[in-house]
Amino acid sequence: MQFGRTYEEFEVGAVYKHWPGKTVTEYDDHLFCLLTMNHHPLHMDANYAEKTTDFGKNVVVGNYIYSLLLGMSVPDISGKAIANLEIESLKHVAPTFHGDTIYGETTVLDKWPSKSKNDRGIVYVETKGYKQDGTLVCVFRRKVMVPTETYIKERGGEQPGRPQLEEQEK
Repeated sequence: MQFGRTYEEFEVGAVYKHWPGKTVTEYDDHLFCLLTMNHHPLHMDANYAEKTTDFGKNVVVGNYIYSLLLGMSVPDISGKAIANLEIESLKHVAPTFHGDTIYGETTVLDKWPSKSKNDRGIVYVETKGYKQDGTLVCVFRRKVMVPTETYIKERGGEQPGRPQLEEQEK
């Protein structure tokens, strides 16, 4: 399985469809809210959401959807990244509810060599998240610093920290 890309492997205009999707459960939403101390009743209190909001039910916290999409993109985009440099924009376009399944895709908008170090480059991408019915729910753009092939080779290859298993005598 591929886990990220080197600078040379990115092509401007390429679209990576992240797989698999993730069905968002009430547990997922509540756990994220509790971990991040977001106790807004829109996300945590079904009675409140039903009686006082336009949605009539809990809305999944938007930053969970963003985090989910970011995680989905790692095998295709940032698995080899040196750093996420910037989240340029983040838009929550439509609500997500418990039971919705989220799918993501990322488009490479641009790329350029690093100005300070010649063994890395910057990749500028846009990630979009959709619900199972095709509704766009989230869009964000970010800049990711990724290694060149030279960087990888100079540091011992793809998985330099992985231990080598030795066969034992029988």
